[in-house]
Amino acid sequence: MKIHKEHTSALFVTLAATLWAIDGVVLRPALASLPALLVVFMESSLVALCLTVFFKARLPELKQLGYKDWLAFFGTATFGGVVGAVAITQALFYVHFVNLSVVILIQKLQPVFALILAAVFLGERLPAVFFRWSALALVGAYLMTFGASLPNFDTGDKTAQAALWAAAAALSFASSTVLSKRALKNIDFGLGTYLRFAISASLLFLICLVTGNIPRLVDVAPPQAGIILIIALTTGGPAIFLYYFGLKKIKASVASICEMAFPLSAVLLEYLLRRNMLQPIQLLGAAMLMFSIFYVGRINVRGKNSSRADTCESIDSGCRGKIEP
Repeated sequence: MKIHKEHTSALFVTLAATLWAIDGVVLRPALASLPALLVVFMESSLVALCLTVFFKARLPELKQLGYKDWLAFFGTATFGGVVGAVAITQALFYVHFVNLSVVILIQKLQPVFALILAAVFLGERLPAVFFRWSALALVGAYLMTFGASLPNFDTGDKTAQAALWAAAAALSFASSTVLSKRALKNIDFGLGTYLRFAISASLLFLICLVTGNIPRLVDVAPPQAGIILIIALTTGGPAIFLYYFGLKKIKASVASICEMAFPLSAVLLEYLLRRNMLQPIQLLGAAMLMFSIFYVGRINVRGKNSSRADTCESIDSGCRGKIEP
């Protein structure tokens, strides 16, 4: 029975990772004519509104949160729901149907950043092997983006800029992951996820208002509005719930294997839909990246107030994207 439950939980994590790949390759690029900020605002707002239906009765529970809890949630929403989400969306828009898998694969650098931030803010000690695997991951990311050539930013190809946005997204999501360890201390992940989306939507509304993006809502064509709704109802809130539900019942190392469905599905979808395939040197870089990230996620780190299980769980829980706590 236990094995059956573990297999079911692993399936949920794999399904969530596959949904994120569909988001990045199939859905989000169709919104490239819109400002990335506006797209993320609409998506977050829809998710927050949908979750309000389920968590409205539980809102009084928020009174038990102290100011440190609220600060942690504010940081989580800022880095994960605003900066990270906008950065990964902008990265996908930059490549505009070309080399989408590069952006998605580079976003997998998140565990490297998460472990570094955990070491800085949570006092966790990083073994020497971490730096070797991280170096290999960075080399792989470079080969995926530039191949065996030196960077050339004058070609008009925005893949390099997109890669930088993707790396910024990975760093932001990693920051959100570390903050989420504190944010979820006094609240369960379901209500915590709702609160994260609600705060993100509020912040994005203010930013869109100040930057003049709110009037551009009239530029959203009906098909694009439909895609944003699909994202909100599938790869947004629901995918994160599937991910957390599965993650609670399996080891982090198992989850890290299941999450490989994200980049692998992205590469496969991009080839099937657009016949775009990475060059051999880029495929080598992708293999180096995924292989090293898998082992980074399995590194045994010890700290004053944390265990290996806590560390790995925090790294996995911020995946995403999207994939925010």
